[in-house]
Order: sequence, then structure tokens, then C-alpha cells
Amino acid sequence: MPSEALTVDQLDEKSLLARIFPRLGPDTALLGPGDDAAVIAAPDGRTVISIDTLVQDADFRLLWPSGYRTSGADVGWKCVAQNVSDIRAMGAVPTSLVVSLTLPGSTEVAWVEELAAGLAAGIESLAFERCSVVGGDLGRGSQIVVTAAVTGDLEGRDPVLRSGARPGNVLAHIGSLGLAAGGLAVLESNVDMADPGKSKDHLLAVLAMAQCRPRPPRTGAGPEAAIAGATAMLDVSDGLVRDAGRIARASGVAIDLDAGYLASRAELLAPAAARLGADPLAWVLGGGEDHGLLATFPPDAVLPEGFVRIGEVTDGEGVTFGGEVPPAVGWDHFAG
Repeated sequence: MPSEALTVDQLDEKSLLARIFPRLGPDTALLGPGDDAAVIAAPDGRTVISIDTLVQDADFRLLWPSGYRTSGADVGWKCVAQNVSDIRAMGAVPTSLVVSLTLPGSTEVAWVEELAAGLAAGIESLAFERCSVVGGDLGRGSQIVVTAAVTGDLEGRDPVLRSGARPGNVLAHIGSLGLAAGGLAVLESNVDMADPGKSKDHLLAVLAMAQCRPRPPRTGAGPEAAIAGATAMLDVSDGLVRDAGRIARASGVAIDLDAGYLASRAELLAPAAARLGADPLAWVLGGGEDHGLLATFPPDAVLPEGFVRIGEVTDGEGVTFGGEVPPAVGWDHFAG
């Protein structure tokens, strides 16, 4: 770290907040940052709420083996992506974020400022204009931890749960599959990714950025699915097979994935996987963090734009891949 770089332990809380607030973008709350709590509108009379956490060295590294340095903007963007996706998966629209930061004293203030800017950029690109950071908390700790609670508005609709899938339903997906998992493999490799913009391998650079700054499907995908009659839905954060299994278990059904279609998606990633000695199908089936949406629909439903049929719901239990045991499962936060 350059000796002249300003660090968190050189500022008091008020001074650090004064550097963060101006970078958070427009405030859409009835009462935003500055008081003990925020006040947000709830015109539906109900509030959807979720919470997610990013932990240094568990969810991101400040310096990856590939040489890539995670910026505060990366973490801010990713925080927004994973949180608003959970709200969309209920068929709601995001309305606010409350963000808690735990920071070591040695953290550069510039990195924290970048995080605030990344939150604002993520909201502008990925969330509805109704959403903003309305408050949060600062704390000191041994590693960087970013926790965000997000609220959403159902706009008068019923929430779409995981438990509504029925035999005969169509399984559909919108968004990327396997890109973030491929990006994780790139970042953990010895491929030089210190500056992705100058990388000689464009595809590997694209994958790396898909891990650092995932791009969930368009803003209205979740509400559109709800309006189209989605019977069950969730955010694919821990891998297609694992998350499909959550729908199957909650609904008391079986899900069979379309092996041919998913193999074709894996084939697009094959050149990158070959460079890394990896299996692209494992990325597609077991990789998470692309934050696409997985939903089931009645067989006669017209799928919203961007949703692609990738399987079917049947009687039974569990998830199969073309009728067979899937070759990959997905991410488990507590697996050894």
C-alpha cells in the first residue's frame, strides 16, 4: 500500500460517512440516510425483504491468484446484483437497500469510496429507479464484510414462491449460465488477469468480469414472470441443479433438465474451459452467481421475453439431467 494512501483508521466515522454518502446516488426514500432509521413507502401494504452478505476471502479476494485486484466498485456492484435478484425472484421490484460495512482499519478510504460508487452504479444498471441505499452501519473488524438488506414491492401481485411447481409445468430460465463459475476459475488460475482490459484472451476476461460484476437479467424479468403465471421461481445463486432441487423439494415434485439444450450452452464455454482444464458443463450445471431466474409455468403459458424452456416438472422427487443423475450439483456455503 502506498505510504500516502489514506486509510479508514485515519478518519472518524463522521468523516468516512461524509465521503460515502455523496457517492450513493439519488435517494428515493421518504427519509433516507442521516437518522436512526430510514422511512420507505409501501404502497402495496406489504414489504418483501431479503438479506445477503459478502465476506472477504469467502466470497471475494482482494488479490486473486491471477493477479486481479478486486475493487470496491466490484464488491458494491455484486452486492446489488445478488440482493435485487432475490427480490425479483418473488415477482417484486426492489425499493431500498440498507448496507452494513465491516472494515479493517488498514482499508484504503479510496476503496470504500469506490464501493459506494459501485453500489450506485449497480442500482442504476440493475434495479428499478425506485431503489436506493437508504441507510446502513459502519463497524471495525479483521476483514471486509458487506451485508445488505433489500426491500421490495409486490405492486398488488401475490408473491411467487418456490413451492408452487406442479407436474406438467414447464421449467424456464432467463440469464447467463456458467459465466460466473468460469470467471471464478479464471481468477483462481495462473492466467494473467491483472488488467482484464488488456488480456490477450477476451473470453477469459469476459468470464472474470462476470464473476466480479455479474449481470442478472433485465429489471422487469421477475415481475413479468409473475404476471405471465409463474407457479414457482427463484434466483440461481448456488448452481442450476442445486437451485432446481430447492424448487423440487419445496413443491414435492421432480424436475428433469433438458440435457441437449444445457450441453449446447456448455459448448459455448468449451474453449475457455479447455484453457483451464475444466469441464464447461460443470460450470453450467453447478456454477452459481450469474443470478439468472429459474421459474416454472403452466404448460400453456406464454413465456416472457428472454425466458427459455430448459426442462419440465414431473411426478417424483429430486432433479435429473435427461433422466440421469446430474454430473454436477452446485455450491454449498458450509461444504468442507
